[in-house]
Amino acid sequence: MRHSPLALLGGIIAAPAAAGTVTVTIPRLNVAEYHRPYVAVWLEPAAGGPARTVAVWYDVKKGGSEPGTKWLSDLRTWWRKSGRSMTLPANGISGATRAPGQHVIPIPADIKPGQYVLHVEAARETGGREIVSTPVTLPGAARGTGKGELGAFIISR
Repeated sequence: MRHSPLALLGGIIAAPAAAGTVTVTIPRLNVAEYHRPYVAVWLEPAAGGPARTVAVWYDVKKGGSEPGTKWLSDLRTWWRKSGRSMTLPANGISGATRAPGQHVIPIPADIKPGQYVLHVEAARETGGREIVSTPVTLPGAARGTGKGELGAFIISR
């Protein structure tokens, strides 16, 4: 199938720009049985209001009688805030679990500038659960760090 140059250019112009990024570090843990963690990243207005999920990583390929979505409720805080009302997979924010290392997540361009609290939550089978939260002014920068299941995370423009 051939596309005209204008059609291709239209796709580029229509692509949304990110309002910044969140870099999440999943630490390498020295444990006997390691499973990649389920992770949720979301923003909440500091003055109150609905949560906005930026990313959710889970076992998207697990099917059968116990699909990967079954354990999303282990991300307890995210699940209560917005997870249980979401239809998954959700375009642009759902993805497979990630290996240890740094992972960059775009903050959607339609997030209005202002005061927010960024939350990063992780839960791992035969492991722990951790949530780290930090205030951030968008656009802007902030950082936080976990103590076990999560490493450092950085919000940048």
